[in-house]
Amino acid sequence: MHDVNREKADVIKDVCNALLDGHEESARHMANDDYPFHPFAKTAARWSAHNSMRIFIRDGFIDRYSGAKLVFPGLLRALSLLLPHEFPYHAHGKMSEAHLVHWELYPSVDHVEPLSRGGEDDEDNCVTTSMLKNMAKSSWTLEELGWDLWPSGDYSEWDGLVRLYLELVKAKQDLLNVRRIKIWHNAALKALKDTQP
Repeated sequence: MHDVNREKADVIKDVCNALLDGHEESARHMANDDYPFHPFAKTAARWSAHNSMRIFIRDGFIDRYSGAKLVFPGLLRALSLLLPHEFPYHAHGKMSEAHLVHWELYPSVDHVEPLSRGGEDDEDNCVTTSMLKNMAKSSWTLEELGWDLWPSGDYSEWDGLVRLYLELVKAKQDLLNVRRIKIWHNAALKALKDTQP
């Protein structure tokens, strides 16, 4: 009989004992009943800067896995150009050469139910989280990690410093010569226009 309360390590122990006793079929049944493998067809993610901005604004630039405030990606990239020694950036994410701000405060879109586990690639399954939390979560579920989903923030109270970024770019327009900053700039303007009543 299937026991949903049995610890997973105990399932493995019982499977191994069944194998040692020469009961391979029993081991198979235990594995399939108590710790089954569930393959899923992976859906490819397709989130542009503009689509990501809609999620960031909806969530009020709050990390939905920790409740921490996050900062608009264009501003973080701009800071790395204006203060390269204080906020160094590495194009390939080399942690020994880049400031931790690019992981701790950089927002990203994560699928609550991972795509690799059958989750849908739609806004209902997506939340804002830091690059750090996104990397840590990987393909795990919140239940497996013991994490909770925090409520969305209020964009009118914390905008991820988008307006400060727009002021900075207005004062230092040469920042827009950098492709990634230009992409995030356009995404911010479009997303803000879309959210105006």
